[in-house]
Amino acid sequence: MHPVECAEWARGEEECMDGAPSRTAMFAAVSRGLFRLETVSPWVLDDVLALVLVGPVWRELQDRFDPLFPGPVRRESRTAVCTRSRYAEDRLAAGAFTQYVILGAGLDSFAWRRPDLLGSLTVFEVDHPASQAWKLERVRELGLPLSDSQVFVPVDFEAETVRDALGAAGFDWAQPALFCWTGVAPYLTARAIESTLRTIAAAAPGSEVVFSYRAEDCALDDVGTEFARIYTPIAASAGEPLQPGWPVIEIERLISRCGLKVVDHPARADLQQRYFAGRTDGLRPYTFETLVAARVT
Repeated sequence: MHPVECAEWARGEEECMDGAPSRTAMFAAVSRGLFRLETVSPWVLDDVLALVLVGPVWRELQDRFDPLFPGPVRRESRTAVCTRSRYAEDRLAAGAFTQYVILGAGLDSFAWRRPDLLGSLTVFEVDHPASQAWKLERVRELGLPLSDSQVFVPVDFEAETVRDALGAAGFDWAQPALFCWTGVAPYLTARAIESTLRTIAAAAPGSEVVFSYRAEDCALDDVGTEFARIYTPIAASAGEPLQPGWPVIEIERLISRCGLKVVDHPARADLQQRYFAGRTDGLRPYTFETLVAARVT
């Protein structure tokens, strides 16, 4: 399918599925689910609920979009989506956090996949009210249990701030928290990214944020470049246009300016060594997004 045809389909789906999660949230969940189906274990992320939460439409999404992306591009992009979730959850498990804030939670299934971490942790899922309502309806339909440790925070970004919404939901700004903010910044302006980082910097010392940002074009390999070429019109047609990429030095300067300290900024080779060493199938994440972890000092 040509990118223009795919863009028209995405726009039509957005209109007929009013109130559903964003297209990009659906794409991410389908990627997590298909990664598990198409890859041999051990999986960098074992998300058994991803396709279940999306519902039957996941097959249509796969049939429509898979032919558009060459095999290596599909493979590396799905690997990256799973790797970024694994990376955030590893930092969560390794830290002394009492709160986990998932910004732009989409169809994240962390609270059901990792019950081992919920005992001492409160999870705040932050998302647009319509997207969150759709997800909660799916949760009810599927009979998934809800815990007191799960707090759903609907935020209309045009009417309120994340800080106010979290405060109203019971978030304690005096207790250490990990903020997971992956797969969102590539769609945001520099001003919006800075605003969110400054909000996170107001959290308790020792708090961290893990986020992914779009790499600058000159840092992309052939697969990353091809993904950007194909995906850009799809995202734009779904009302979530991609923003320009960032040089490593510029994103680190922004993080510092916002009052945070970079504590880990892994390159793809680092992630490949951490999560895919010893594999014989060549699995690796694409170069389109870069992960970074920063701490409140």
